[in-house]
Amino acid sequence: MNLRGMQAVLLLVTLVLSGTANAGDNLWFGAKAGTLGFGGEIIYRPIEWVDLRAGINFYDYKDTKGYAGINYDGTLALENYYLTGNLRFPLSPFRLTVGAYKNNNEVQLTSQDASAYLIGSNPTPYTPADVGTLRAVASFDSISPYLGAGFDFEVLNRLGLSLDFGVLWQGQPTVRMSADGLLGSDPAFLADLDAEISELQNDVDNLKAYPVVSLGLSFNFF
Repeated sequence: MNLRGMQAVLLLVTLVLSGTANAGDNLWFGAKAGTLGFGGEIIYRPIEWVDLRAGINFYDYKDTKGYAGINYDGTLALENYYLTGNLRFPLSPFRLTVGAYKNNNEVQLTSQDASAYLIGSNPTPYTPADVGTLRAVASFDSISPYLGAGFDFEVLNRLGLSLDFGVLWQGQPTVRMSADGLLGSDPAFLADLDAEISELQNDVDNLKAYPVVSLGLSFNFF
């Protein structure tokens, strides 16, 4: 977790401590795991059928994959902070969720060694010395809306189990790419690199609507 992540966690803890005296049975603490990684959340229930949730998720999924004809060592670096409002239905565990995420999710790519590289639409391959190492980062909208549904189950008003399904709309990915080889500043090579960026952007476009599934456990200590 980076410095921004630590600051967000400290802020959440401060908010919790400042509200504990008056929260009573309405304040819950939770841990979650799912497609957005691992995280924690604070749940506050100001009225019977409505609650507010603030939390953090983070995790790094690592994989080796080909994008736009080049093999990369890739990381899906997940880091996001959220605030949601939840409408709970009487006599049912079902709820609807809407919210917003501070979205720092990224796809980070580093090219693997190869005997030659086809960059963009240029049919002539580049040598490893010409290209060096390709590094790319795909990022998304910094504020992303979330819509979902879930189920909450409670035991003796102290232990809770939650299941969430939803979609985080990350928006169109923005891709940045660099190369540190001999042609790293050559205009013709950079034009091919721009074409490669466009191809890579199309390859990661399916991540703009990110599916969210998570399982959570929560506690009330008061």
